[in-house]
Amino acid sequence: MLSIYKRELRTYFYSPLAYVLSGIFVLVFALNFLSQVMSVSGISRFVFGGQLYFASFFLVMLIPILTMRTFAEERRAGTEVLLMTSPVSVPQIVIGKYLAALTVFLTMTACSLIFPAIISIKGHLFVSIAVSGYIGFILLGMVFVAFGLFTSSITESQIIAAVLGCISLFVLLIMDQVKHFTTGFIRKVLNSISVYEHYKEFVQGVISLQDVVFFLSIAGMFLALIILIIEKRRWSQG
Repeated sequence: MLSIYKRELRTYFYSPLAYVLSGIFVLVFALNFLSQVMSVSGISRFVFGGQLYFASFFLVMLIPILTMRTFAEERRAGTEVLLMTSPVSVPQIVIGKYLAALTVFLTMTACSLIFPAIISIKGHLFVSIAVSGYIGFILLGMVFVAFGLFTSSITESQIIAAVLGCISLFVLLIMDQVKHFTTGFIRKVLNSISVYEHYKEFVQGVISLQDVVFFLSIAGMFLALIILIIEKRRWSQG
């Protein structure tokens, strides 16, 4: 697993992709940060949770681009067969690729820490909200990265993987808005399965074990699906 992780990480950082995505992420984060500071008439009144909530919408486009090549490129280039006939097990392959993509995401997230640092120096930072917000942001990213790998595992085209990932994550966003037009049981169901509904708790400063388990379970589910898909291809080719 470690060898897969290192290989994938080198692929990310030896190409412009990780740096371009990180640069775009920080730029958009900075522009929204400045906009929010101006809208509240000063940094002293700035609440960082809203900034992280906005950043989560940007992940809908960012993460599928980050993960689009993980499995799709292996299939297109014909190297997946070599990978699957290696001594490394399928779960190790999947987890290694997942951790590499997650490391890039965490690196991008770490770049944004400069903004709460600025708030703490120039104004007043609500530390509990910032900490819980980042925990939620990372958990949300874990789910999105797992889903991005899933879309990459079902196609040979990086473009299709990215587009499918963006559309699917956008549907999750729309679903969170649709619930406002429903009532009763349907609304309860949508609330319970909405990733953004669970994420809102974190950006409001609330860390709930139920929400943590929700995100970890969803990420684990997609990783399990990827393993099943790869195992099926492995047996069909064997």
